Amino acid sequence: MKKITLFIGIFIVLLACTTSKVISTDLEIVEDAENYEFNEFDSTAYDDEISFEEELKVRAIYNSSRTLFTDLIHTKLEVNFNWQKSQLNGLATITGKPHFHASDSLVLDAKGMDIKKVEMNGKELNYVYKDSLTLHIKLDRSYTSDEKFTLQIDYVAKPDERTVNGSAAITSDKGLFFINPKGEDKSKMPQIWTQGETESNSVWFPTIDAPNAKTTEEILMTVDDKYATLSNGKLISSKKNSDGTRTDHWKQDLPHAPYLFMMAVGEFKVVKDFYTRLDGSKMEVNYYVESEFEKDAKAIFGETPAMIKFFSQKLGIEYPWDKYNQIVVRNYVSGAMENTGAVIFGDYVYKNERELLDNNDQSTIAHELFHHWFGDLVTCESWANLPLNESFANYSQYLWDEHRYGIDEADYQGSNEAESYFNSAWENYHN
Repeated sequence: MKKITLFIGIFIVLLACTTSKVISTDLEIVEDAENYEFNEFDSTAYDDEISFEEELKVRAIYNSSRTLFTDLIHTKLEVNFNWQKSQLNGLATITGKPHFHASDSLVLDAKGMDIKKVEMNGKELNYVYKDSLTLHIKLDRSYTSDEKFTLQIDYVAKPDERTVNGSAAITSDKGLFFINPKGEDKSKMPQIWTQGETESNSVWFPTIDAPNAKTTEEILMTVDDKYATLSNGKLISSKKNSDGTRTDHWKQDLPHAPYLFMMAVGEFKVVKDFYTRLDGSKMEVNYYVESEFEKDAKAIFGETPAMIKFFSQKLGIEYPWDKYNQIVVRNYVSGAMENTGAVIFGDYVYKNERELLDNNDQSTIAHELFHHWFGDLVTCESWANLPLNESFANYSQYLWDEHRYGIDEADYQGSNEAESYFNSAWENYHN
């Protein structure tokens, strides 16, 4: 035992000496470093166009969810369009209730609008709208959390008069887009469409523009009779008016977040398809395209019913919404958007059958469809949680590729997806 103790003592002494030498060596290195002439940093080594100064900006670590003071219950919009001025004339009827504490006020996001009047039960309400961003409304009395109220807002949305910002993924936050509204460009069909994510839909209707707010919806669009319209939910009526216009009434009974509200207007051809639900009932699956591509619509989107069936069975939850339509628009500011039951794609998807042999967009179509479970049905509390939406949708691309084309194709596409993700370290975003 003593010999062992002696041996341990000698070992500790030797270890202490060795450690001392290491520390001494480190100090010598530090001294040399102080006199070392470092090369000047070359910011041009970055592959992208982001400046070095922008790279050094500190980002907020976490964006918390919006504090809710009011619960939206139902939103009804009655709109028509001034194509010459690129403006929307709207009447919003909003039903809500206090989220928790009793309240006599309502605060809504409303960006860059002209507010003409706010009424409740036929009486005008006082409001403040100084910053043209938030509309502060004084209700007629205080309401408790179990009391609903309904008010109306008469307004004009002027998206083209706002300062436009954007991101790498969505290049404009204008919200409402008039494309070639005066018909001056003969190569481009005049059209109107919206892009709400993240908080741009409050450019064209007053709302609580946050992902943790949800509301049922109906939209009545009055347009020239030559135009087709598209929005969320079902088209429950279409009425021709005496002045040559038509009012289409779209209604959705299942609540969703305001960023998923959608409208589109134009001389689109509607190619009809359907999905047979697991209970045997048929659901509308239509494709809105320009007349030139009417013959190609089913070649582009025709796998959609099979995708809906596959994902419904894979998840064990039947597709939860009442229709699934897809539309292709011009000058789109992103790749595609999962507006509930009314998905928008950029015109890059326009391809004929021969082109589709080597370059189809099935992954993107699957991605946007899968969002209807992860994103639209189950929605992130705050935009800080958005990677959950997108990662589940990206995973769906692999699931569909494996199901439709086999494991080799799925692995190949998955490898490309992984490479894109790693490259995002340079790009600051990932599609």
